[in-house]
Amino acid sequence: MAEPRLPDVYGPGTLTDRELVPILTDAHRILRVLAAQTPGFTDNEGVLSKVMFEGEAEPVIPGPVKSTPVAAALHAMTGILADEILTLRGLPSPTRKVVINTTHTALWLGGVAAVYLDHEPIISLIRDKKRFGELVPDWQQRGLDPNLNPLLKLRATGIYPTKIPGQWYSLHGSLNPEPMLRNLGIDPFPEASITTVDEAAAYLRKKTTKMSPAEMECLNLSAGHCGTKCHTPASWSATSMGKSLAKHPLIDIIPPPSHSVPLPPTPFPALNTTNPLPLSGVKVLELARIIAAPVASSILASLGATVIKINAPHLPDMSVLQLSLTAGKITTCLDLRDPTDRDKLQESLAEADVFIQGFRPSALDKYGLSQHDILSMAVKRNKGVVYVTENCFGPAGVYASRPGWQQMADCASGVAYVMGRGYELADGEPVLPSLPVSDMTCGLVCAVGAMMGLLNRAREGKSWIVRGSLVRVDTFFLDKEVGLYPRHVVERCKERFNWGVMRGENHVLELLRMTWEGWEGDGVMRGYLREEGEWWERWRESAFGGRGLGILRPVVRFEGEGIREEVQPRWARGPVPFGFYEKGDAMF
Repeated sequence: MAEPRLPDVYGPGTLTDRELVPILTDAHRILRVLAAQTPGFTDNEGVLSKVMFEGEAEPVIPGPVKSTPVAAALHAMTGILADEILTLRGLPSPTRKVVINTTHTALWLGGVAAVYLDHEPIISLIRDKKRFGELVPDWQQRGLDPNLNPLLKLRATGIYPTKIPGQWYSLHGSLNPEPMLRNLGIDPFPEASITTVDEAAAYLRKKTTKMSPAEMECLNLSAGHCGTKCHTPASWSATSMGKSLAKHPLIDIIPPPSHSVPLPPTPFPALNTTNPLPLSGVKVLELARIIAAPVASSILASLGATVIKINAPHLPDMSVLQLSLTAGKITTCLDLRDPTDRDKLQESLAEADVFIQGFRPSALDKYGLSQHDILSMAVKRNKGVVYVTENCFGPAGVYASRPGWQQMADCASGVAYVMGRGYELADGEPVLPSLPVSDMTCGLVCAVGAMMGLLNRAREGKSWIVRGSLVRVDTFFLDKEVGLYPRHVVERCKERFNWGVMRGENHVLELLRMTWEGWEGDGVMRGYLREEGEWWERWRESAFGGRGLGILRPVVRFEGEGIREEVQPRWARGPVPFGFYEKGDAMF
């Protein structure tokens, strides 16, 4: 009997299905793979069979990576845990089913752009910088030299060839590329004018092709800047970091060290009978930027948790994320360099059930927010905490404390290499996934871990540690148990949506826009994108210029006899800008 998968179709270390496995079938299978690989999650087939997947059979996202069935399976895990929590809190339902639409899930992976302001898609509005800036507070220019060419800034986060043929390097400007460019010997203010994105890319290519990946890597490492050599899946797996990270399950949840003080079980608060969402009464404190960790708390908020999101007033963030990833949250600003603001944070922390932080390990230690500090706080109050930490490279190994973003994870893990091979580009050119799939999926992983931690705390006591990694998410996409789509499936998807050429130098927002425009050109998908459709949550007025606002609803929904609408995941309030609430109003 032939092996079900073909090796090395998309390069060393890849395994590809021979034929299309329908997404619904694959999602069921991957759910069981995840359940088996996640210590503490149920292996009860009766529970797993509560999940119903629906949606299209074929992928609607470019490339060979099975991002949709993996994300759908993880959403199903949040639904299973939510059902378990409702039962524990006194709302059992033997007929309750967890329903996941996989096409909704695919849109959710691009959810940061699935936004309408007064019925206008944000993907179109964002091109008009003046109008967009009038409606959405600008958080991206903080600390940025206003004279920096915006086209060069855009292309400073991209994948470029090096002086070694076939080897590529991922530059990342981290919202402020000037220090990174200077460190690599690239003048951020070139004398020659740059008037197009092609000219900006050519300027950077002229510099990168004079250096090897190792030379750029050493310069970035020594200065603490972002960037990475682009690996194949096999070459990443062979590195010490690849081997270290492979030892950790995707959903990595552990109790504190055995010598720590035992803490009693912490039951969930009494369920609010008028608002019986699974996590109602649970308090979550989020200290993070960009996408992954905020996605985790957004999912918890949709299940009823009270979430306080804290931004630092001096640190930049992506402005567009305010329109989706603040849904259901109380947002405020605290400057941890200020002792008064640190005290305010500690006041909230003392009440928190879940603490989510998205900075690299040790970055918050100087503010009294190390893992040890958080766990010690829980001991002092005699009530456990679920400590969720998300970073790029994982909890251990030589790169654990290295700063990193989705783009770096995609390039280091080999996912970008696989995408480039999927598009049949020359010279092994890597390309980022067209949606921020590792960011969004890592947020899902952290949400699953946080919910498992809360259940463990209710039953066993103690605090619990959840560790999410962008690279670990990517390596799961490449796992032999998951597989990749065959070439003919990738080509059929491309033909359906008529996507243009996607290249390594493209910024993730450009790729996202291309994907969205392809969806708009397809009759079936265009119907799903209708703001008045069943997958959309709408507010007639918003904090963004008073405009009407529409975003994607949570993916999970419950069905079954006697299911109350009040238990359906939803956000109690609409999105608001970062730092919208005064410091005193943002305490639990």
